[in-house]
Amino acid sequence: MSPLVPLMRKDKLKHARILIVDDQQPNIDLLRQMLEHDGYTAVEGTTDSSKVVPMCAQQPPDLLILDLHMPEPDGFDVLAQLKPWFEGRWFPVLVVTADVTTEAKQRALSGGARDFLTKPFDMVEVLLRIENLLEVRFLQLDARKQNLRLEQIVHDRTRDLDEARVEALSRLALAAEYRDDTTGEHTQRVGRTSAAIARVLGLPSVQVSLIRHAAPLHDVGKIGLRDSILLKRGRLTEEEREEMQGHVSIGRSILSGSSSPLLKMAEEIAWTHHERWDGKGYLTGLIADEIPLSGRIVAVADVFDALTHIRPYKEAWPVEDAVAQIVAESGTHFDPLVIDAFRSLDKKKLLAPVGRAEMLEPVSDRELSVVG
Repeated sequence: MSPLVPLMRKDKLKHARILIVDDQQPNIDLLRQMLEHDGYTAVEGTTDSSKVVPMCAQQPPDLLILDLHMPEPDGFDVLAQLKPWFEGRWFPVLVVTADVTTEAKQRALSGGARDFLTKPFDMVEVLLRIENLLEVRFLQLDARKQNLRLEQIVHDRTRDLDEARVEALSRLALAAEYRDDTTGEHTQRVGRTSAAIARVLGLPSVQVSLIRHAAPLHDVGKIGLRDSILLKRGRLTEEEREEMQGHVSIGRSILSGSSSPLLKMAEEIAWTHHERWDGKGYLTGLIADEIPLSGRIVAVADVFDALTHIRPYKEAWPVEDAVAQIVAESGTHFDPLVIDAFRSLDKKKLLAPVGRAEMLEPVSDRELSVVG
């Protein structure tokens, strides 16, 4: 046995599945007896070359010993039929033939054969070549299993990292909102409602996931506002109103400059969710489709949640009244298509508490990158 064999389990090598294909049964019997005498336990053969592909598909062998010149399909045809099956795997084919021409060797090797022997062959040489091919076969299989294990480890750690990043962004949104919403759930409810609207509008799942996690950052700019303005119970003065409106600029500044699709959308939402369909919003007075769809969606989700919950300056509205008010502003404050999508939603589900699992819902696996 070769020096490499001690590195592998001998019984594993000897239990390799070997398929012999030859149109002459005596040739098959000779090879089978030789292999079984050497300790191989899973050797089978066939004189019907048309059965090779189905046999490989049903129970893939570890080694195919193939004669070239047989009734159709011949060995070259079998190699061609197996070529798609070769893709992505190291599958050894040992060609054994009486054809010693250079052309036959080149055709066989280019067709996928890994080694070549000519008849009449030396028994010792055949066993050594088979052994070497099987060693490489099992080394390749072990390497593939190891790669799959490593890929799974990387996948798991990447998922954990993504969850941590999404949680960090959720906590940033919470920090901004906690000053005037002691429950801290407003931001997450807005994210949930925005995603629900986006889903009804038929946005791709990637975009729905993006808006689910970007929308909670819509008011992150509130971090820069004074308590005397943010928590004021009475009507704001014109100067105070202008300062309050400045939170969209602050939010845009906090979120700008990232290559992350998530943070780019969050910046877009922070900057445009107070624009109005009729152009009378702030800060830039965008009108209709000039407003990014994400901003139009979050505008509805934000107002609905604000109306239906207590704030320092207002009591909570009944859900029916809040919905009626929002629908009444379709075509003026809000995008009519977004309103149609919003009307179809189950409002009780939108107002339910947001659990941690929902907060950390994956951002479309690895289709998105939180930090670019």
